[in-house]
Amino acid sequence: MDKLLEYDRQTQALGQIAGRLGWDQETMMARGSAPQRAEEMAAIETVLHARRSSAELGDLIAQATPTTDVGQAQLREIRQSYERATKVPADLAAKIASVTSQSQGIWAAARAEENVSAFVPVLEEVLELKRAEGQALAAGGDVYDAMLQDYEPGGTAAELDAMFGALRPGLVDLRGAILDQPAPPVLDREFNETLQLQLSNTVARTFGYDFTKGRIDKAVHPFSSGSGHDVRITTRTALRDPFNCIYSTIHEVGHACYEQNIDDAYALTSIGHGVSMGVHESQSRIYENQLGRSQAFTGWLFGQMVDKFGDFGVPDAETFYKIVNRVSNGFIRTEADEVQYNLHVLIRFDLERALISGDLAVKDLEAAWNDRFKSDFGFAVDKPSNGCLQDVHWSVGLFGYFATYSLGNVYAGCLHQSLRAAIPDLDAQLGQGNAGPATTWLRDNLQVHGGLKTPTQTIQDACGFAPSEAPLLDYLKNKFGALYSL
Repeated sequence: MDKLLEYDRQTQALGQIAGRLGWDQETMMARGSAPQRAEEMAAIETVLHARRSSAELGDLIAQATPTTDVGQAQLREIRQSYERATKVPADLAAKIASVTSQSQGIWAAARAEENVSAFVPVLEEVLELKRAEGQALAAGGDVYDAMLQDYEPGGTAAELDAMFGALRPGLVDLRGAILDQPAPPVLDREFNETLQLQLSNTVARTFGYDFTKGRIDKAVHPFSSGSGHDVRITTRTALRDPFNCIYSTIHEVGHACYEQNIDDAYALTSIGHGVSMGVHESQSRIYENQLGRSQAFTGWLFGQMVDKFGDFGVPDAETFYKIVNRVSNGFIRTEADEVQYNLHVLIRFDLERALISGDLAVKDLEAAWNDRFKSDFGFAVDKPSNGCLQDVHWSVGLFGYFATYSLGNVYAGCLHQSLRAAIPDLDAQLGQGNAGPATTWLRDNLQVHGGLKTPTQTIQDACGFAPSEAPLLDYLKNKFGALYSL
């Protein structure tokens, strides 16, 4: 068992190096470096795949005998990784790493140029490679379910369909009722982007982000990278929309704090990271929404905005709270309000399943997206960067990922219900700009465990009940019902 953990530790360390290459590509790397970076990524992926599928590792797994619950969890995760790695040919893994590294840059350029046709050929190649990988992993089973295991172990499309099917009608009804009411005002001025970044750093510290073990940089698409003692996040700024920066930062801080707060004893082991993307998303969403967009916290944030920007045209904290939580039509998933966000996700969930199954060709993706968007939201997509080119995920082969965004919202609803019961004076604390009691509860009840438990068990143990969409729907109806006098 000791030999197995030492072997895995080196593999985990190499995986962190690969992740750092990806972070650098998104934040610091010059565009002209992309071809070389693709070769570097392919090289390290070849090494990683060889380690994850080696006969030596197989022998160690067969001989290891854990004597603790932690050891059993580590062996479970190593074995699952090994079984998946041995199903995927090494040349296929390297090819995927190389092509997705290049396709990311092609996507960014196509997005900037509003040119879907420039992205179609490489997306076709990515899809073909990922479908081949999924078929190898499925071994005759459902290909999409096999892909889903990389992000939500134990999850199935059928289970998610049932949960989302129960969630969707309530969201559609609530959205319709809200949009029939007068909307709050919007911010109507420019906000210095350097000051936005300064405020985002303040907010990050408020939510417990440890800058001695991380940093914040700018990127096109905000993300969190790393684990343990090196967890980095990115954000973005928009001159007339400071909330883009503030809430992107809070969202990524939720991801980062999960990684930073995992038990140090699990560092560079198979359980030394978040257990699933659904659970990960539960942390980013509860930080961003249930805590960060609460009336109590926005009251404190209003004061911070006045201190930073002076009089910015909002008369009081109550109006500010309504502006922060304004429900309005929009194209962008990452900028969507709480009520409509999951409707954006479900479009992607359905379309990517159709792509994987072959029911939808890549050349028809833009039209399919635009048709579905107009059907669900009632207005037409105006340009590709507001439509099928807005997300980076498919360009880097993350098929099976999108569903975890909505699953994370469901989990966050469950956690928030239990958090409120455990901390009766939560609003008084948030109103003082003190997120500590909430983030400490999340740390102690969920984050510290990393991958020790299965995703469902992690949520159930933290909440005290099995996950369900009901708490999220109740929270949204209560919050926005009050906001819009429904």
